[in-house]
Amino acid sequence: MKVTVIGASGLIGTLLVDLLTREGEDVVAASRRSGVDVLSGAGLAKALTGAEALVDVTNSPSFADDEVMDFFVRSTTNLVAAAQTAGVGHYVALSIVGVDELPGSGYMRAKVAQERIIEASGLPYTIVRATQFHEFATAIVESMVVETDTDEGDQHDVRVPDALIQPIAADEVAAYLAEVAIEPPRNHVINIGGPEKIPFSRLAREVLALHHDDQRVVVDPHAKYFGTTLKKDSLVTGAGAMIASIPF
Repeated sequence: MKVTVIGASGLIGTLLVDLLTREGEDVVAASRRSGVDVLSGAGLAKALTGAEALVDVTNSPSFADDEVMDFFVRSTTNLVAAAQTAGVGHYVALSIVGVDELPGSGYMRAKVAQERIIEASGLPYTIVRATQFHEFATAIVESMVVETDTDEGDQHDVRVPDALIQPIAADEVAAYLAEVAIEPPRNHVINIGGPEKIPFSRLAREVLALHHDDQRVVVDPHAKYFGTTLKKDSLVTGAGAMIASIPF
């Protein structure tokens, strides 16, 4: 089966290309490195020629609200048009669990826009929403470091929301995408998450311990996650989700 992976040079894309290739699929690894530009559309027609499925694991180089929205709207519009012209039979896209429940995040709004374009395209599709990757845990914790003034001088605390997170290994996300890509389209959203739903405070303490960092972890109900407020279960899967096996 011929599968085109768009965003093939990223974390998930690299793993996915390797998996599909080892499984004997005919894989086209498309990225800017191979001359494919999803924003201009350059190289898309060639990359999708003869493809039975495409897997979209692209990501925006900027997380500024306007720029990330522009990236996902333009890139997905171009991918849909090219896929329609090429007769691609299955558009698979990677998204995020809870994406439609966090309108306070510009990134999440942009991912919702991406999903809506795919759903309205008329193409057979499957949208795979995954929970947060193990590999991003350090960056998540670092984003929550807050400097406060004390009598002893500046103090750095990790202020985490009173919410749950469900870390998943990137390897397992890629493996699930590989399965989905060669299966019939679902024409709806499916979810995959890690094996444990844990408090942000536990994630932070484990990451800090790994780095031998003695910063305090403070549970703060007002703490935000990349600029948006979380409910207790905003970032975890509900009933019917695929559950991975590798613990954090």
